[in-house]
Amino acid sequence: MRVHQAYRYALDPTPEHARLLASHCGAARFAFNWGLARVKAAMDQRAAERSYGVAEAVLTEVPWSLYSLRRTWNAAKDTAAPWWVDNSKEAYNTGLDGVTRALKNWAASRKGARAGKKIGFPRFKAKHRATGSCRFTTGTIRVEADRRHVTLPRLGTIRTHESTRKLARHLERGTGRILSASVRREGGCWFVAFTCEIDRAERVVAKPDAVVGVDLGVKNLAVLSTGEVIANPKHHRSALKRLRRLNKQLARRVGPRTPDGGRRQASARWAKAKTALAKAHARVAHQRRDGLHQLTTRLAATYGTVVVEDLNVSGMLANRTLARAVADAGMAEVQRQLSYKTAWSGGRLVVADRWFPSSKTCSGCGAVKAKLALSEREYTCAGCGLVLDRDLNAARNLAALAAGVAQSRGETVNARGGAVRPGVRAGLAPVKRELPPGRTLPRQRGSSLVLTEKH
Repeated sequence: MRVHQAYRYALDPTPEHARLLASHCGAARFAFNWGLARVKAAMDQRAAERSYGVAEAVLTEVPWSLYSLRRTWNAAKDTAAPWWVDNSKEAYNTGLDGVTRALKNWAASRKGARAGKKIGFPRFKAKHRATGSCRFTTGTIRVEADRRHVTLPRLGTIRTHESTRKLARHLERGTGRILSASVRREGGCWFVAFTCEIDRAERVVAKPDAVVGVDLGVKNLAVLSTGEVIANPKHHRSALKRLRRLNKQLARRVGPRTPDGGRRQASARWAKAKTALAKAHARVAHQRRDGLHQLTTRLAATYGTVVVEDLNVSGMLANRTLARAVADAGMAEVQRQLSYKTAWSGGRLVVADRWFPSSKTCSGCGAVKAKLALSEREYTCAGCGLVLDRDLNAARNLAALAAGVAQSRGETVNARGGAVRPGVRAGLAPVKRELPPGRTLPRQRGSSLVLTEKH
């Protein structure tokens, strides 16, 4: 199975390498701002010409595509940036490519062709606010044989903070090919990510016929239908005291902005405090990412079918009472990781529709409650008398639902990734959907639950 996979490693650069890395990222930021300024100037000129009645055929052309921006940059780079020879051409291509991507997303959002929230017109990148990054697609991009160094164009050979053996093994066997490399500065540290084309060996999960339902939450990160409870480590909440102290230190320093909004030279102590705060946030993010990877890898390698709910995480984040806890759990990241790890492991991921009442349905008799308060942590069925933990009940409903689909449709639920509509399993009442006030249910051909299988 051939897939595109990224390998990310922390770098341990020398002071000279750190200067070169910062220079390339600064060049990418400069090219982004330069390209955006050219596009805005051309758009303003075009609007002015249109107001004067100039014909559409002779209006000023806007350099919208990457090809046109690169052609304009090559003609003006000696004047706009006489120092451009100090960095690789890939640095400037990174910035111009970022402009075209931002403009494309903005245009698609205006037309309604892009899902999610509306995207505004691209803004200029500030040195102290933007994250430095640069992408290399040509030149010498290599992982050294000692597995502790990488070589990048114009940057030379840089030592890595960790071993690159996983990627080196694929390259040595001929089962991997590097497509591009991206350097990025996060939390005061430099990282390099290699985008590779990998030939992965076919794998079989430990329990091919086993089905597990995963109920994600805030109190517990996940509750499995097997009864296993994965506690929520709450990394951000544990580090909140330190983050508040570092934020106060940063606020007391002389930053790049005056109280009235003007610009000034930031102090060295402000830069030091900002780096310390960034490192603290990066540590929380790394801890959360590591825990989620361990959980999703174990689920994908153990069970043949994993069932999760399509949670409206963005809607949960709108609740200011739960936003911090929801963001700290990383529930959306669990579904994203499972979507590709189950395919790599030879299993399947089934995503239940977000309107499926998994918590309100009795896993014993199938009765559906009309209301279930969030404070009720135990599910009590008035029909059969079942008393069960709320999250465990939801996880069992998810697992039973996927098992009912597999039994009723056999092998028709396959790797094509299509939507299927399961029949009502034995003992389960028809699905009852409750919408928030003011919302209506979209038109559907039936009233059954929609399951989407992802591979």
